[in-house]
Amino acid sequence: MRVLCAFPEAMPSSNSRPPACLAPVALILALLLHLSLSSQAGDRRPLPVDRAPGLKEKTLILLDVSTKNPVRTVNENFLSLQLDPSIIHDGWLDFLSSKRLVTLARGLSPAFLRFGGKRTDFLQFQNLRNPAKSRGGPGPDYYLKNYEDDIVRSDVALDKQKGCKIAQHPDVMLELQREKAAQMHLVLLKEQFSNTYSNLVLTARSLDKLYNFADCSGLHLIFALNALRRNPNNSWNSSSALSLLKYSASKKYNISWELGNEPNNYRTMRGRAVNGSQLGKDYIQLKSLLQPIRIYSRASLYGPNIGRPRKNVITLLDGFMKVAGNTVDAVTWQHCYIDGRVVKVMDFLKTRLLDTLSDQIRKIQKVVNTYTPGKKIWLEGVVTTSVGGTNNLSDSYAAGFLWLNTLGMLANRGIDVVIRHSFFDHGYNHLVDQNFNPLPDYWLSLLYKRLIGPKVLAVHVAGLQRKPRPGRVIRDKLRIYAHCTNHHNHNYVRGSITLFIINLHRSRKKIKLAGTLRDKLVHQYLLQPYGQEGLKSKVFCGERKADIVHTTPRPED
Repeated sequence: MRVLCAFPEAMPSSNSRPPACLAPVALILALLLHLSLSSQAGDRRPLPVDRAPGLKEKTLILLDVSTKNPVRTVNENFLSLQLDPSIIHDGWLDFLSSKRLVTLARGLSPAFLRFGGKRTDFLQFQNLRNPAKSRGGPGPDYYLKNYEDDIVRSDVALDKQKGCKIAQHPDVMLELQREKAAQMHLVLLKEQFSNTYSNLVLTARSLDKLYNFADCSGLHLIFALNALRRNPNNSWNSSSALSLLKYSASKKYNISWELGNEPNNYRTMRGRAVNGSQLGKDYIQLKSLLQPIRIYSRASLYGPNIGRPRKNVITLLDGFMKVAGNTVDAVTWQHCYIDGRVVKVMDFLKTRLLDTLSDQIRKIQKVVNTYTPGKKIWLEGVVTTSVGGTNNLSDSYAAGFLWLNTLGMLANRGIDVVIRHSFFDHGYNHLVDQNFNPLPDYWLSLLYKRLIGPKVLAVHVAGLQRKPRPGRVIRDKLRIYAHCTNHHNHNYVRGSITLFIINLHRSRKKIKLAGTLRDKLVHQYLLQPYGQEGLKSKVFCGERKADIVHTTPRPED
Protein backbone atom coordinates (compact mmCIF):
# COMPACT_ATOMS: atom_id res chain seq x y z
CA MET A 1 0.00 0.00 0.00
CA ARG A 2 1.05 3.61 -0.54
CA VAL A 3 -0.05 6.85 0.99
CA LEU A 4 -0.22 10.55 0.30
CA CYS A 5 -1.53 12.48 3.27
CA ALA A 6 -2.12 16.12 4.25
CA PHE A 7 -2.80 17.59 7.72
CA PRO A 8 -3.30 21.44 7.90
CA GLU A 9 -2.70 23.52 11.01
CA ALA A 10 -2.67 27.13 12.17
CA MET A 11 0.49 29.14 11.65
CA PRO A 12 2.74 29.12 14.71
CA SER A 13 3.84 32.35 16.30
CA SER A 14 6.43 34.31 14.35
CA ASN A 15 9.11 33.99 17.01
CA SER A 16 8.99 30.20 16.71
CA ARG A 17 9.83 30.05 13.02
CA PRO A 18 13.23 28.64 12.05
CA PRO A 19 15.17 30.97 9.72
CA ALA A 20 15.50 28.85 6.60
CA CYS A 21 12.41 26.75 5.97
CA LEU A 22 10.26 28.29 8.71
CA ALA A 23 8.25 26.12 11.06
CA PRO A 24 6.22 23.30 9.57
CA VAL A 25 2.71 24.62 9.19
CA ALA A 26 1.27 21.95 6.97
CA LEU A 27 3.25 18.75 6.95
CA ILE A 28 2.63 16.74 3.82
CA LEU A 29 3.44 13.13 4.50
CA ALA A 30 3.73 10.90 1.47
CA LEU A 31 4.00 7.28 2.49
CA LEU A 32 4.48 5.65 -0.87
CA LEU A 33 4.40 1.98 -0.16
CA HIS A 34 3.06 0.82 -3.50
CA LEU A 35 2.44 3.39 -6.15
CA SER A 36 -0.87 3.10 -7.91
CA LEU A 37 -2.95 5.60 -9.82
CA SER A 38 -6.37 5.81 -11.35
CA SER A 39 -8.59 8.24 -13.15
CA GLN A 40 -9.74 9.42 -9.70
CA ALA A 41 -6.24 10.53 -8.75
CA GLY A 42 -7.54 13.93 -7.77
CA ASP A 43 -10.27 12.55 -5.50
CA ARG A 44 -9.61 13.06 -1.82
CA ARG A 45 -11.79 11.33 0.74
CA PRO A 46 -11.40 10.01 4.27
CA LEU A 47 -9.22 6.91 4.17
CA PRO A 48 -8.78 4.74 7.23
CA VAL A 49 -5.32 3.41 7.93
CA ASP A 50 -6.23 1.16 10.81
CA ARG A 51 -4.42 -2.04 11.57
CA ALA A 52 -4.87 -4.70 8.93
CA PRO A 53 -5.95 -8.13 10.19
CA GLY A 54 -3.11 -10.42 11.12
CA LEU A 55 -0.38 -7.76 10.96
CA LYS A 56 1.87 -6.90 13.88
CA GLU A 57 3.35 -3.48 14.53
CA LYS A 58 6.94 -4.53 15.32
CA THR A 59 8.64 -1.15 15.17
CA LEU A 60 7.81 2.34 16.41
CA ILE A 61 9.78 4.94 14.48
CA LEU A 62 10.19 8.45 15.84
CA LEU A 63 10.57 10.94 13.00
CA ASP A 64 11.82 14.53 13.11
CA VAL A 65 13.10 17.00 10.51
CA SER A 66 15.74 19.70 10.90
CA THR A 67 14.24 22.95 9.59
CA LYS A 68 17.09 25.29 10.51
CA ASN A 69 18.94 25.13 7.21
CA PRO A 70 18.39 23.08 4.03
CA VAL A 71 21.12 20.53 3.37
CA ARG A 72 20.71 20.94 -0.41
CA THR A 73 18.90 23.21 -2.84
CA VAL A 74 18.15 21.74 -6.26
CA ASN A 75 16.89 23.31 -9.48
CA GLU A 76 13.32 24.62 -9.70
CA ASN A 77 13.06 22.34 -12.75
CA PHE A 78 14.44 19.38 -10.79
CA LEU A 79 11.93 16.90 -12.23
CA SER A 80 12.16 17.28 -16.00
CA LEU A 81 11.19 15.34 -19.12
CA GLN A 82 12.59 13.81 -22.28
CA LEU A 83 11.20 13.05 -25.73
CA ASP A 84 12.95 10.47 -27.89
CA PRO A 85 13.65 11.25 -31.58
CA SER A 86 11.83 8.01 -32.43
CA ILE A 87 8.64 10.11 -32.49
CA ILE A 88 9.83 11.32 -35.91
CA HIS A 89 10.12 7.73 -37.12
CA ASP A 90 6.72 6.52 -35.92
CA GLY A 91 4.82 9.73 -36.70
CA TRP A 92 3.79 10.84 -33.22
CA LEU A 93 5.63 14.15 -33.58
CA ASP A 94 2.74 15.35 -35.80
CA PHE A 95 0.41 14.89 -32.82
CA LEU A 96 2.35 16.85 -30.20
CA SER A 97 -0.16 19.65 -30.71
CA SER A 98 -2.88 17.51 -29.11
CA LYS A 99 -4.73 19.55 -26.52
CA ARG A 100 -4.77 16.61 -24.12
CA LEU A 101 -1.03 15.95 -24.49
CA VAL A 102 -0.18 19.63 -23.99
CA THR A 103 -2.43 19.76 -20.92
CA LEU A 104 -0.68 16.75 -19.37
CA ALA A 105 2.74 18.30 -20.05
CA ARG A 106 1.64 21.61 -18.54
CA GLY A 107 0.85 19.76 -15.34
CA LEU A 108 4.56 18.94 -14.96
CA SER A 109 5.84 22.43 -15.74
CA PRO A 110 8.11 24.23 -15.10
CA ALA A 111 10.61 21.72 -16.43
CA PHE A 112 13.22 21.11 -19.09
CA LEU A 113 12.27 19.06 -22.13
CA ARG A 114 15.25 17.22 -23.59
CA PHE A 115 14.86 16.08 -27.18
CA GLY A 116 17.36 13.27 -27.39
CA GLY A 117 18.02 9.55 -27.19
CA LYS A 118 19.85 6.79 -29.02
CA ARG A 119 18.70 8.16 -32.39
CA THR A 120 20.13 11.61 -31.65
CA ASP A 121 23.32 10.75 -33.50
CA PHE A 122 21.43 9.68 -36.62
CA LEU A 123 19.39 12.87 -36.89
CA GLN A 124 19.83 15.17 -39.90
CA PHE A 125 18.21 18.59 -40.20
CA GLN A 126 16.73 19.66 -43.54
CA ASN A 127 15.17 23.07 -44.01
CA LEU A 128 12.17 21.79 -46.00
CA ARG A 129 8.78 23.34 -45.41
CA ASN A 130 6.67 20.58 -46.99
CA PRO A 131 8.36 17.17 -46.82
CA ALA A 132 5.28 15.40 -48.18
CA LYS A 133 5.77 17.01 -51.59
CA SER A 134 9.52 16.37 -51.65
CA ARG A 135 9.43 12.65 -50.84
CA GLY A 136 8.92 11.64 -54.45
CA GLY A 137 6.99 8.49 -53.60
CA PRO A 138 5.44 6.39 -50.84
CA GLY A 139 7.41 6.26 -47.63
CA PRO A 140 6.64 5.11 -44.09
CA ASP A 141 4.10 7.94 -43.74
CA TYR A 142 2.39 7.28 -47.08
CA TYR A 143 -0.97 6.08 -45.85
CA LEU A 144 -1.27 9.14 -43.61
CA LYS A 145 -0.54 11.62 -46.41
CA ASN A 146 -4.24 12.33 -46.99
CA TYR A 147 -4.45 13.60 -43.43
CA GLU A 148 -1.44 15.92 -43.50
CA ASP A 149 -3.50 18.93 -44.59
CA ASP A 150 -6.07 18.04 -41.92
CA ILE A 151 -3.31 18.05 -39.29
CA VAL A 152 -2.24 21.52 -40.40
CA ARG A 153 -5.80 22.81 -40.43
CA SER A 154 -6.51 21.35 -36.99
CA ASP A 155 -3.50 23.11 -35.50
CA VAL A 156 -5.57 26.19 -34.74
CA ALA A 157 -4.36 28.75 -32.24
CA LEU A 158 -6.48 28.19 -29.14
CA ASP A 159 -4.12 29.93 -26.74
CA LYS A 160 -4.24 33.50 -28.05
CA GLN A 161 -1.81 34.89 -25.49
CA LYS A 162 1.10 32.66 -26.53
CA GLY A 163 -0.10 31.92 -30.04
CA CYS A 164 0.05 28.20 -29.29
CA LYS A 165 -1.12 25.78 -31.92
CA ILE A 166 -3.26 23.27 -30.07
CA ALA A 167 -5.31 20.66 -31.91
CA GLN A 168 -8.31 18.41 -31.44
CA HIS A 169 -7.37 15.55 -33.76
CA PRO A 170 -10.24 13.44 -35.15
CA ASP A 171 -10.48 9.92 -33.77
CA VAL A 172 -9.91 8.40 -37.20
CA MET A 173 -6.55 10.18 -37.46
CA LEU A 174 -5.48 8.94 -34.04
CA GLU A 175 -6.55 5.39 -34.84
CA LEU A 176 -4.58 5.39 -38.10
CA GLN A 177 -1.59 6.81 -36.27
CA ARG A 178 -1.73 4.09 -33.62
CA GLU A 179 -1.79 1.45 -36.36
CA LYS A 180 1.22 3.02 -38.02
CA ALA A 181 3.08 3.36 -34.71
CA ALA A 182 2.45 -0.33 -33.92
CA GLN A 183 4.07 -1.31 -37.23
CA MET A 184 7.00 1.03 -36.69
CA HIS A 185 7.44 -0.21 -33.12
CA LEU A 186 8.66 -3.56 -34.44
CA VAL A 187 11.17 -1.80 -36.69
CA LEU A 188 12.41 0.36 -33.82
CA LEU A 189 12.77 -2.64 -31.52
CA LYS A 190 14.77 -4.50 -34.15
CA GLU A 191 17.11 -1.52 -34.45
CA GLN A 192 17.51 -1.30 -30.69
CA PHE A 193 18.24 -5.00 -30.22
CA SER A 194 20.79 -4.98 -33.05
CA ASN A 195 22.21 -1.59 -32.03
CA THR A 196 21.98 -0.54 -35.68
CA TYR A 197 20.01 2.60 -36.40
CA SER A 198 18.72 4.19 -39.61
CA ASN A 199 19.05 7.91 -40.30
CA LEU A 200 16.25 10.29 -39.37
CA VAL A 201 15.36 13.56 -41.06
CA LEU A 202 14.14 16.46 -38.93
CA THR A 203 12.51 19.09 -41.14
CA ALA A 204 11.90 22.73 -40.31
CA ARG A 205 8.20 22.00 -39.97
CA SER A 206 8.90 19.17 -37.51
CA LEU A 207 11.14 21.44 -35.44
CA ASP A 208 8.34 24.02 -35.38
CA LYS A 209 5.97 21.41 -33.97
CA LEU A 210 8.47 20.29 -31.37
CA TYR A 211 9.12 23.82 -30.19
CA ASN A 212 5.40 24.63 -30.21
CA PHE A 213 4.79 21.69 -27.87
CA ALA A 214 7.59 22.66 -25.49
CA ASP A 215 6.78 26.37 -25.40
CA CYS A 216 3.02 25.94 -25.02
CA SER A 217 3.55 23.35 -22.26
CA GLY A 218 5.77 25.64 -20.20
CA LEU A 219 8.86 23.51 -20.87
CA HIS A 220 12.33 24.75 -21.84
CA LEU A 221 13.64 22.81 -24.84
CA ILE A 222 17.10 21.23 -24.73
CA PHE A 223 18.07 19.94 -28.17
CA ALA A 224 20.72 17.22 -28.52
CA LEU A 225 22.66 17.61 -31.78
CA ASN A 226 24.14 14.79 -33.85
CA ALA A 227 27.75 14.19 -32.76
CA LEU A 228 28.43 11.22 -35.06
CA ARG A 229 28.76 13.32 -38.21
CA ARG A 230 32.56 13.15 -38.44
CA ASN A 231 35.25 14.54 -40.70
CA PRO A 232 38.06 12.24 -41.95
CA ASN A 233 40.27 13.39 -39.03
CA ASN A 234 37.48 12.36 -36.58
CA SER A 235 36.61 15.96 -35.69
CA TRP A 236 32.94 16.91 -35.54
CA ASN A 237 31.23 17.89 -38.81
CA SER A 238 28.99 20.77 -37.78
CA SER A 239 27.36 21.60 -41.13
CA SER A 240 23.93 20.11 -40.32
CA ALA A 241 24.01 21.57 -36.80
CA LEU A 242 24.84 25.04 -38.12
CA SER A 243 21.87 24.90 -40.48
CA LEU A 244 19.60 23.98 -37.56
CA LEU A 245 21.05 26.74 -35.37
CA LYS A 246 20.50 29.38 -38.05
CA TYR A 247 16.91 28.29 -38.64
CA SER A 248 16.12 28.21 -34.89
CA ALA A 249 17.66 31.67 -34.48
CA SER A 250 15.57 33.03 -37.37
CA LYS A 251 12.46 31.83 -35.50
CA LYS A 252 13.79 33.24 -32.20
CA TYR A 253 13.44 29.85 -30.52
CA ASN A 254 14.75 29.84 -26.95
CA ILE A 255 16.71 26.56 -26.84
CA SER A 256 19.60 25.11 -24.84
CA TRP A 257 21.96 22.64 -26.52
CA GLU A 258 23.79 19.35 -26.20
CA LEU A 259 26.02 17.32 -28.47
CA GLY A 260 25.51 13.60 -28.81
CA ASN A 261 24.05 10.84 -26.69
CA GLU A 262 26.06 8.19 -24.81
CA PRO A 263 29.35 8.77 -26.68
CA ASN A 264 30.82 5.73 -24.93
CA ASN A 265 28.72 3.55 -27.29
CA TYR A 266 29.85 5.10 -30.58
CA ARG A 267 32.26 2.31 -31.44
CA THR A 268 29.54 -0.35 -31.27
CA MET A 269 26.99 1.84 -33.08
CA ARG A 270 29.12 3.11 -35.94
CA GLY A 271 32.53 1.49 -35.55
CA ARG A 272 34.08 4.87 -34.78
CA ALA A 273 35.17 5.76 -31.25
CA VAL A 274 35.34 9.30 -29.90
CA ASN A 275 37.50 9.73 -26.81
CA GLY A 276 36.87 12.24 -24.04
CA SER A 277 39.50 14.69 -25.22
CA GLN A 278 38.08 14.83 -28.76
CA LEU A 279 34.53 15.14 -27.44
CA GLY A 280 35.67 18.07 -25.30
CA LYS A 281 37.10 19.78 -28.41
CA ASP A 282 33.79 19.16 -30.18
CA TYR A 283 31.92 20.93 -27.38
CA ILE A 284 34.29 23.88 -27.60
CA GLN A 285 33.61 23.96 -31.35
CA LEU A 286 29.85 23.98 -30.67
CA LYS A 287 30.30 26.81 -28.19
CA SER A 288 32.13 28.80 -30.87
CA LEU A 289 29.19 28.23 -33.24
CA LEU A 290 26.71 29.53 -30.67
CA GLN A 291 28.55 32.69 -29.65
CA PRO A 292 28.21 34.65 -32.94
CA ILE A 293 24.46 33.93 -33.03
CA ARG A 294 22.97 36.69 -30.94
CA ILE A 295 20.06 34.72 -29.47
CA TYR A 296 22.38 31.82 -28.53
CA SER A 297 25.48 33.72 -27.44
CA ARG A 298 24.58 32.93 -23.83
CA ALA A 299 22.63 29.72 -24.41
CA SER A 300 23.24 26.94 -21.93
CA LEU A 301 25.27 23.92 -23.03
CA TYR A 302 25.05 20.54 -21.32
CA GLY A 303 27.02 17.31 -21.67
CA PRO A 304 28.63 14.87 -22.27
CA ASN A 305 25.59 12.65 -21.53
CA ILE A 306 27.63 9.52 -20.86
CA GLY A 307 26.16 6.13 -20.00
CA ARG A 308 26.60 4.11 -16.84
CA PRO A 309 29.95 5.12 -15.27
CA ARG A 310 31.96 1.94 -15.72
CA LYS A 311 35.75 2.14 -16.02
CA ASN A 312 35.89 3.05 -19.72
CA VAL A 313 33.12 5.61 -19.29
CA ILE A 314 34.86 7.26 -16.36
CA THR A 315 38.00 7.48 -18.51
CA LEU A 316 35.96 9.23 -21.21
CA LEU A 317 34.45 11.64 -18.66
CA ASP A 318 37.90 12.37 -17.22
CA GLY A 319 39.26 13.30 -20.67
CA PHE A 320 36.20 15.42 -21.40
CA MET A 321 36.40 17.36 -18.13
CA LYS A 322 40.10 18.16 -18.69
CA VAL A 323 39.29 19.84 -22.00
CA ALA A 324 35.72 21.16 -21.70
CA GLY A 325 34.80 21.05 -18.02
CA ASN A 326 34.39 24.82 -17.95
CA THR A 327 32.51 24.89 -21.28
CA VAL A 328 29.36 23.09 -20.12
CA ASP A 329 26.84 24.52 -17.68
CA ALA A 330 26.12 21.10 -16.17
CA VAL A 331 27.69 17.66 -16.46
CA THR A 332 25.22 14.99 -17.54
CA TRP A 333 24.97 11.21 -17.45
CA GLN A 334 22.32 8.51 -17.89
CA HIS A 335 21.16 5.63 -15.74
CA CYS A 336 19.29 2.41 -16.52
CA TYR A 337 18.39 0.32 -13.49
CA ILE A 338 17.89 -3.05 -15.20
CA ASP A 339 19.84 -4.10 -18.30
CA GLY A 340 18.15 -7.43 -18.90
CA ARG A 341 15.10 -7.98 -21.07
CA VAL A 342 13.47 -10.41 -18.61
CA VAL A 343 12.16 -8.57 -15.58
CA LYS A 344 10.00 -9.72 -12.67
CA VAL A 345 7.71 -7.49 -10.70
CA MET A 346 9.61 -8.08 -7.45
CA ASP A 347 12.79 -6.74 -9.07
CA PHE A 348 11.37 -3.25 -8.60
CA LEU A 349 11.30 -3.73 -4.82
CA LYS A 350 14.90 -4.84 -4.25
CA THR A 351 16.91 -2.43 -2.12
CA ARG A 352 20.08 -3.58 -3.88
CA LEU A 353 18.64 -2.37 -7.17
CA LEU A 354 17.47 0.94 -5.70
CA ASP A 355 20.97 1.57 -4.37
CA THR A 356 22.82 1.03 -7.67
CA LEU A 357 22.28 4.73 -8.31
CA SER A 358 24.17 5.78 -5.17
CA ASP A 359 27.48 4.35 -6.34
CA GLN A 360 27.09 6.02 -9.73
CA ILE A 361 26.52 9.41 -8.12
CA ARG A 362 29.72 9.01 -6.11
CA LYS A 363 31.78 8.13 -9.18
CA ILE A 364 30.46 11.04 -11.25
CA GLN A 365 30.88 13.55 -8.43
CA LYS A 366 34.47 12.44 -7.85
CA VAL A 367 35.52 13.18 -11.44
CA VAL A 368 33.55 16.42 -11.72
CA ASN A 369 34.85 17.82 -8.44
CA THR A 370 38.42 17.01 -9.45
CA TYR A 371 38.28 19.47 -12.36
CA THR A 372 35.38 21.85 -11.68
CA PRO A 373 34.39 21.78 -7.99
CA GLY A 374 30.78 22.82 -7.48
CA LYS A 375 29.76 22.22 -11.12
CA LYS A 376 26.10 21.22 -11.43
CA ILE A 377 25.43 17.57 -12.23
CA TRP A 378 22.32 16.26 -13.97
CA LEU A 379 20.97 12.74 -14.33
CA GLU A 380 19.75 13.16 -17.87
CA GLY A 381 17.78 10.18 -19.03
CA VAL A 382 16.70 7.74 -16.32
CA VAL A 383 14.79 4.56 -17.21
CA THR A 384 13.76 1.51 -15.21
CA THR A 385 14.73 -1.06 -17.84
CA SER A 386 16.64 -1.02 -21.11
CA VAL A 387 15.32 -1.75 -24.64
CA GLY A 388 12.26 0.38 -24.07
CA GLY A 389 11.13 -1.17 -20.81
CA THR A 390 8.84 -4.10 -20.01
CA ASN A 391 5.12 -4.09 -20.74
CA ASN A 392 2.87 -4.10 -17.65
CA LEU A 393 5.90 -3.53 -15.41
CA SER A 394 7.85 -0.42 -16.45
CA ASP A 395 4.54 1.39 -16.95
CA SER A 396 2.90 0.03 -13.81
CA TYR A 397 2.49 0.82 -10.12
CA ALA A 398 5.53 -1.31 -9.23
CA ALA A 399 7.94 0.93 -11.15
CA GLY A 400 7.00 3.82 -8.88
CA PHE A 401 9.32 2.50 -6.17
CA LEU A 402 12.34 3.10 -8.39
CA TRP A 403 11.08 6.45 -9.62
CA LEU A 404 10.23 7.92 -6.22
CA ASN A 405 13.43 6.64 -4.65
CA THR A 406 15.38 8.10 -7.58
CA LEU A 407 13.87 11.52 -6.97
CA GLY A 408 14.53 11.40 -3.24
CA MET A 409 18.09 10.07 -3.48
CA LEU A 410 19.21 12.45 -6.24
CA ALA A 411 17.94 15.55 -4.45
CA ASN A 412 19.47 14.38 -1.18
CA ARG A 413 22.84 13.90 -2.89
CA GLY A 414 22.77 17.30 -4.56
CA ILE A 415 22.06 16.27 -8.17
CA ASP A 416 20.55 19.42 -9.68
CA VAL A 417 18.13 17.96 -12.27
CA VAL A 418 16.74 14.54 -13.19
CA ILE A 419 15.22 14.04 -16.64
CA ARG A 420 12.69 11.26 -17.03
CA HIS A 421 12.97 9.22 -20.22
CA SER A 422 10.37 9.48 -21.58
CA PHE A 423 7.32 11.71 -21.29
CA PHE A 424 5.54 10.07 -24.21
CA ASP A 425 5.95 7.23 -26.71
CA HIS A 426 9.15 5.42 -25.82
CA GLY A 427 8.62 1.71 -25.22
CA TYR A 428 7.05 1.22 -21.81
CA ASN A 429 9.13 3.69 -19.78
CA HIS A 430 6.88 6.62 -20.68
CA LEU A 431 4.59 8.67 -18.44
CA VAL A 432 1.77 8.97 -21.01
CA ASP A 433 0.61 6.17 -23.30
CA GLN A 434 -0.44 6.30 -26.96
CA ASN A 435 -4.07 6.88 -25.99
CA PHE A 436 -2.84 10.06 -24.26
CA ASN A 437 -3.71 8.53 -20.88
CA PRO A 438 -1.43 9.25 -17.90
CA LEU A 439 0.25 6.20 -16.35
CA PRO A 440 1.06 5.65 -12.65
CA ASP A 441 4.42 7.43 -12.73
CA TYR A 442 2.78 10.48 -14.31
CA TRP A 443 0.47 10.90 -11.32
CA LEU A 444 3.35 10.39 -8.93
CA SER A 445 5.35 13.01 -10.84
CA LEU A 446 2.40 15.41 -10.74
CA LEU A 447 2.06 15.08 -6.96
CA TYR A 448 5.81 15.51 -6.59
CA LYS A 449 5.69 18.71 -8.65
CA ARG A 450 2.76 20.11 -6.70
CA LEU A 451 4.01 19.34 -3.21
CA ILE A 452 7.79 19.23 -3.17
CA GLY A 453 10.05 22.28 -3.34
CA PRO A 454 13.76 22.55 -4.16
CA LYS A 455 15.04 22.84 -0.56
CA VAL A 456 16.09 19.47 0.88
CA LEU A 457 15.91 18.96 4.66
CA ALA A 458 17.74 16.59 7.00
CA VAL A 459 15.67 13.76 8.48
CA HIS A 460 16.26 12.39 11.98
CA VAL A 461 14.87 9.02 12.99
CA ALA A 462 14.99 6.80 16.04
CA GLY A 463 13.96 3.20 16.53
CA LEU A 464 15.29 1.87 13.22
CA GLN A 465 17.22 -0.99 14.82
CA ARG A 466 15.18 -4.18 14.87
CA LYS A 467 15.49 -6.53 17.85
CA PRO A 468 16.42 -9.26 18.65
CA ARG A 469 18.51 -9.11 15.44
CA PRO A 470 20.70 -6.10 16.20
CA GLY A 471 22.79 -6.57 13.07
CA ARG A 472 19.76 -6.10 10.83
CA VAL A 473 19.11 -2.43 10.15
CA ILE A 474 15.74 -1.73 8.56
CA ARG A 475 16.66 1.71 7.28
CA ASP A 476 17.37 0.32 3.80
CA LYS A 477 13.76 -0.72 3.39
CA LEU A 478 12.24 2.42 4.85
CA ARG A 479 13.30 5.42 2.78
CA ILE A 480 12.43 8.83 4.24
CA TYR A 481 12.99 12.14 2.42
CA ALA A 482 12.01 15.68 3.42
CA HIS A 483 11.71 18.99 1.56
CA CYS A 484 10.27 22.43 2.10
CA THR A 485 6.88 22.40 0.44
CA ASN A 486 6.67 23.95 -3.02
CA HIS A 487 6.04 27.67 -2.40
CA HIS A 488 4.04 27.87 -5.64
CA ASN A 489 1.41 25.63 -4.06
CA HIS A 490 -1.06 28.13 -2.64
CA ASN A 491 -2.80 25.48 -0.56
CA TYR A 492 0.13 25.65 1.87
CA VAL A 493 1.79 28.68 3.43
CA ARG A 494 5.52 29.23 3.33
CA GLY A 495 7.18 27.18 6.03
CA SER A 496 5.28 23.99 5.26
CA ILE A 497 7.21 20.74 5.00
CA THR A 498 6.74 17.73 2.74
CA LEU A 499 7.92 14.24 3.62
CA PHE A 500 7.70 11.17 1.45
CA ILE A 501 8.34 7.71 2.79
CA ILE A 502 8.74 4.41 0.96
CA ASN A 503 8.09 1.27 2.97
CA LEU A 504 9.48 -1.85 1.27
CA HIS A 505 8.92 -4.06 4.30
CA ARG A 506 6.36 -6.84 4.40
CA SER A 507 5.54 -5.82 7.96
CA ARG A 508 3.71 -2.78 9.23
CA LYS A 509 5.67 0.20 10.51
CA LYS A 510 4.34 2.73 12.97
CA ILE A 511 5.67 6.27 12.53
CA LYS A 512 5.27 8.93 15.19
CA LEU A 513 6.03 12.54 14.43
CA ALA A 514 8.34 13.93 17.09
CA GLY A 515 10.32 17.06 17.93
CA THR A 516 9.66 19.84 15.44
CA LEU A 517 6.84 17.87 13.87
CA ARG A 518 4.99 17.08 17.07
CA ASP A 519 1.38 18.29 17.21
CA LYS A 520 1.48 19.65 13.70
CA LEU A 521 -1.49 19.31 11.40
CA VAL A 522 -0.76 16.93 8.52
CA HIS A 523 -2.29 16.31 5.12
CA GLN A 524 -1.81 12.66 4.33
CA TYR A 525 -2.00 11.48 0.73
CA LEU A 526 -2.19 7.72 0.36
CA LEU A 527 -1.32 5.91 -2.86
CA GLN A 528 -2.26 2.26 -2.75
CA PRO A 529 -3.08 -0.59 -5.15
CA TYR A 530 -6.53 -0.55 -6.68
CA GLY A 531 -8.42 -3.66 -7.72
CA GLN A 532 -7.05 -7.17 -8.07
CA GLU A 533 -3.88 -6.41 -10.05
CA GLY A 534 -1.75 -5.53 -7.03
CA LEU A 535 1.59 -4.09 -8.04
CA LYS A 536 0.38 -3.72 -11.63
CA SER A 537 -2.63 -1.64 -10.67
CA LYS A 538 -3.58 2.03 -10.89
CA VAL A 539 -4.08 4.46 -8.00
CA PHE A 540 -6.45 6.61 -6.03
CA CYS A 541 -5.77 9.17 -3.29
CA GLY A 542 -7.21 9.39 0.20
CA GLU A 543 -7.00 11.72 3.17
CA ARG A 544 -6.77 11.26 6.91
CA LYS A 545 -5.67 13.45 9.81
CA ALA A 546 -3.22 11.88 12.29
CA ASP A 547 -0.06 12.54 14.23
CA ILE A 548 0.92 8.87 14.26
CA VAL A 549 0.98 7.46 10.74
CA HIS A 550 0.85 3.74 10.03
CA THR A 551 2.46 2.22 6.97
CA THR A 552 1.07 -1.05 5.76
CA PRO A 553 3.15 -3.83 4.25
CA ARG A 554 3.54 -4.24 0.53
CA PRO A 555 1.08 -6.73 -0.95
CA GLU A 556 2.12 -9.83 -2.80
CA ASP A 557 2.24 -9.67 -6.59
